[in-house]
Amino acid sequence: MAAAIGDAETVVIRTAGDEGGPTAPETSDKSRFVGAIEAALLAGEVDLAVHSAKDLPAELPDGLALLGVPAREDPADVWVGPGTGPEELAKGARVGTASIRRRSQLLALRGDLDVIAVRGNVDTRLGKLAAGEVDGLVLAAAGLRRLGRDAEAGFRFALRALTPAPGQGALALEGRAGDAAASAAAAALTDPEALVELTAERAAVAALGASCDTPVGVCARHDDDGLLIRGYAGLPDGSGHVYDEVRGDAGQPVALAEALVARMRDAGAAELLSRAASWERDGHG
Repeated sequence: MAAAIGDAETVVIRTAGDEGGPTAPETSDKSRFVGAIEAALLAGEVDLAVHSAKDLPAELPDGLALLGVPAREDPADVWVGPGTGPEELAKGARVGTASIRRRSQLLALRGDLDVIAVRGNVDTRLGKLAAGEVDGLVLAAAGLRRLGRDAEAGFRFALRALTPAPGQGALALEGRAGDAAASAAAAALTDPEALVELTAERAAVAALGASCDTPVGVCARHDDDGLLIRGYAGLPDGSGHVYDEVRGDAGQPVALAEALVARMRDAGAAELLSRAASWERDGHG
């Protein structure tokens, strides 16, 4: 990324999320991944931060802003293991993922699946698959591709079946609000369609009041008819869920996102998310 800007210095900052190691949960507080970097921005130690967009909280600290989004990778989830579609998975197949969103959607899709918490980086998870601890894994297509291992995917889940996490497959460029030089550098790296999609997804998450510990998927994609935004909210065991989608003017991503959330709320999404938030405490919905 620094090379694309030109005369820029790369500063590596380790975060609490990086230090979590192979047992760090996927659903942990996003501040663990971005807090140290945002502190460096606010202190003037760095001018531009590059985050995985799905790690960036919906609400940014005062003084910071989302300045740009480079071209996006495929946001979809993929299956790594035998089979060419969800219907081919064996009854009771052991599926590895630590993501509460994926767990919810997988069980909504196939209630017979045995979803097992598999944590760690992609290599760690692939190692558990090779060791026979699970029958297959659900991973982000972009993560596999970055490792040059996308050929290991058995099939790609339809965005309707497993609606991705907001920002999945995208990078976010964050900087100080009002920093003209950083804004210009970020703008030079920005893909307009990716920026619109991420703007819509983040607006939907904010309107839903969702957190990284609730089963929510939001994915916005351009098509020939404008911008299509898909949204999912459910319970961790998939026993209740709401899915909806809206399509409209790509020039109005926030308004479209808010329209989607209004429809989802009318269908009971707020109640589901409230129940999901207390799932661990209560032990049931």
